[in-house]
Amino acid sequence: MSVFASLVERLADLLQPLFGAGAAAAAIVLFTALVRLLVLPLSRAAARGQKARAALAPQLAELRRKHGKNPEKLQRAVLELHAREKVSPLSGTLPGLCQLPAFFLLYHLFSSTTLGGRTNELLTHHLLGAPLGDRWTDALGAGGVFGDAGLVYAGLFAVVTAVAVLGYRRTKRTMAGQPPVTAGGAGGGEPVPGLAAVTKAVPFLPFLTLVTVAVVPLAAALYVVTSTTWTAVERAVLYR
Repeated sequence: MSVFASLVERLADLLQPLFGAGAAAAAIVLFTALVRLLVLPLSRAAARGQKARAALAPQLAELRRKHGKNPEKLQRAVLELHAREKVSPLSGTLPGLCQLPAFFLLYHLFSSTTLGGRTNELLTHHLLGAPLGDRWTDALGAGGVFGDAGLVYAGLFAVVTAVAVLGYRRTKRTMAGQPPVTAGGAGGGEPVPGLAAVTKAVPFLPFLTLVTVAVVPLAAALYVVTSTTWTAVERAVLYR
């Protein structure tokens, strides 16, 4: 962890001539983008896997129609289809899971007040007057919504809201093209109890990022906003 902190601090030193007091904040954004760039091959693999599974959707729907009342036969048929088409059912999820350790590591780095028993120096810097170690409540207490720190958070909230709206629209379009999931498979059987409520809630999940940004230190909020925005752009390009 301290190694990553040292890298970000050195990056901040390099950015000092360009960004002045905001060099640490710029370093967090740039470092996050560089890490996302390193795991881009995994994201591309996930996108290819999802597209491959999507191409099998008509055949899967036909199998569910034929074997919807026989779950064991349906499962065998689905596995045979994936094997025949050389598509793994997990091809779109494993790359994403491999990225999680890096994301959790960065989040911990930018939200911990101490690292290795020492003060996290990253959190002692500022962005336009907003301490990177403070939270939104601190900003409201210091100068209110229209104080220096409050306006920084207002900008972050605006970016997150815009990204969340795009994610909401994309999820609604994706879900609109999918058949309803039932106990016997899509298109065959009774609706799964409670699934309708969950389905309605899914498009709104991106807006939960607003809560995250509001409760974590500003350094972690910068990471979250940068990573969320990167994800939105990445998905728009890879899944077009």
